Amino acid sequence: MPDSKRKILITGATGGIGLLLEERLMADYEVVPHGRTPANDEQAERLRKADLEDYDEVLALMDGVEVVIHLAGEASPEATWDDVLGPNIIGLRNVLEAAREAGVRRVVFASSNHAMGMYDRDEEWPVYPHHLPRPDSFYGVSKVFGEALGRYYHDEHGLEFIALRIGWVAEDPLEADEDVLHAMWLSEGDTERIFRRAIEADGVTYGLYYAISDNPNRRWDMTNTMLELGYRPKDSIDDVRKEHNVVEGGKDTPDDWPEGS
Repeated sequence: MPDSKRKILITGATGGIGLLLEERLMADYEVVPHGRTPANDEQAERLRKADLEDYDEVLALMDGVEVVIHLAGEASPEATWDDVLGPNIIGLRNVLEAAREAGVRRVVFASSNHAMGMYDRDEEWPVYPHHLPRPDSFYGVSKVFGEALGRYYHDEHGLEFIALRIGWVAEDPLEADEDVLHAMWLSEGDTERIFRRAIEADGVTYGLYYAISDNPNRRWDMTNTMLELGYRPKDSIDDVRKEHNVVEGGKDTPDDWPEGS
């Protein structure tokens, strides 16, 4: 870790993943949390508010920032096009353009398994990062857009862009009984680990990486996540359910996927 703390902006820091990262990273980084409604009184004292659809407000967040962790946006796979257009399309463009203008080195983008979700609906596994995108919803489409826009900003402007295709983050994964969710579970501890590696990994300037725990029925390839980012998951769904349950080929996905995911 460098002598002076890296300044990191977390957009959407009031959500579950954002709050987790703020709390776990603030000892090692100068964390600037962004959001609308603070999650607690302590966060209220630090929270920076900005409408991501207002470019000037977004640019004001970037002062001195080295890395942006971009989590903000509509997060439901059941969202409509109008739901994702502002926060996930216009908002992301504003974040990337503001990062470029302010000289930010790297943007870590919270993409999603839903960028490839039609492979899951059709049970066409395994899924690799180099496969063509197949979003399962307008939310998934917005994540594919984000990955493509990040590629443009990397190629055209040299902005480092790391997209994490996040699985399913839940404190208690047994709150759902779908095998496909258990297979893509990302524990809170592994969430911290993968984002730390996305911040710190040297020699990587662009990439698409699955972010999932060490689950036995995982159908999504993490070879490049482990080799390029140095990510080593330490948690597994089997540790929670106290049994080793391997299903050859994986259990069938619900026909209404991604509804309820």
